[in-house]
Amino acid sequence: MLDLLITNATLADGRTHMSVAIRAGTIVEVAAGLCAPAVQTIDAQGYLLTPPFVDAHFHMDATLSYGQPRVNQSGTLLEGIALWGELKPALTQEAILARALRYCDWAVAKGLLAIRSHVDVCDPRLLAVEALLEVKRRVAPYLDLQLVAFPQDGVLRGAQGPQQHLDTLRRALDLGVDVVGGIPHFERSMADGALSVKLLCELAAERGLRVDMHCDESDDPLSRHVETLAFETQRLGLQGRVTGSHLTSMHSMDNYYVSKLIPLMAEAQLHVVANPLINITLQGRHDSYPKRRGMTRVPELLSAGINVAFGHDCALDPWYSLGSADMLEVAHMGLHVGQMCSPAGMHDCFDAVTHRAAAVLGLEGYGLRPGCHADFVLLQARDPIEAIRLRANRLQVFRRGHCIAHTAPAQTALHLSGRPDRTDFCL
Repeated sequence: MLDLLITNATLADGRTHMSVAIRAGTIVEVAAGLCAPAVQTIDAQGYLLTPPFVDAHFHMDATLSYGQPRVNQSGTLLEGIALWGELKPALTQEAILARALRYCDWAVAKGLLAIRSHVDVCDPRLLAVEALLEVKRRVAPYLDLQLVAFPQDGVLRGAQGPQQHLDTLRRALDLGVDVVGGIPHFERSMADGALSVKLLCELAAERGLRVDMHCDESDDPLSRHVETLAFETQRLGLQGRVTGSHLTSMHSMDNYYVSKLIPLMAEAQLHVVANPLINITLQGRHDSYPKRRGMTRVPELLSAGINVAFGHDCALDPWYSLGSADMLEVAHMGLHVGQMCSPAGMHDCFDAVTHRAAAVLGLEGYGLRPGCHADFVLLQARDPIEAIRLRANRLQVFRRGHCIAHTAPAQTALHLSGRPDRTDFCL
């Protein structure tokens, strides 16, 4: 007997009247019109069943700290970094833990069951690292949390010399952080930025780890560290394990250089993560008009066969005063900023917060296929485009075949003569 049978579901690829059979936390069959005895059977009523949402880029150590020690008045990246520097001495593990766990509650409610979070390793106390490792342990039954050792201040910019932050980054990895991070455009010089990419990629290769660098988060078209990242990926045999996050300078680069750069990135099998909510907020700050949007060249990268995912990046922290753990909000913004309004483009945006983001994290057992984990979300929408348009209600969220969150269907009562008595905004 099955533990759970979902019937009459629509899948993101357009198949309808589909059934998904689950036993022992694993999907055992996906077929149209399947009938089988099960402990529980759920009629999806034609709504969209999708694998859980995945956030490929977030900062959980800073989340929900908005207004501490003060609000970012300029809204700029640099003031946000300065604010985080002011806040760090006052951080406690208990406060980081409480904020992060609360955010994970929001994530589960939104069907977000996997997050890659960068954690600042420039504090020699490693308070945030230890706190988020404890969060990772606590949420493991219901959420996959992957941590990146992120030298927020620049890995070579330690006050005690270039070895200082490298040492704390290594200590973070020794404690169990999963991924090597970096921020080459924030080093003191272009040369130091390139050197940081080399050193950090070598460290990842030595330890058999993935790499995810904040790379060229700038409007400066001459910030070209992603080229070095692609080179080091090739040199060290790290293909498929390296991610360039943000890459906003590509929005300002001339087309001739990009025509060289994108094939190099494709050859290195780089992953790319754009962060639409934050890119559109932080970039173009020095422009009057015309004003740059700032998000990297998502359609062009996808056309070259490069895996592009979206991240939420920030929520209620020194850099961003909004956010609710809703990856459909991220996809919605990405669609607009990237002008990805064709049906294929809108589906790409949905994939950027599901399958493509899962590929960035290297998640195993992800998807709606036999043998995959029974992790999925039932959305109050008929297809991915409607899901993005409505930022669809999460009717039920499942982890290993068990419902861990549910929400009543959203409807609005109408009091209009000659019209229906309610609407749910679905077509």
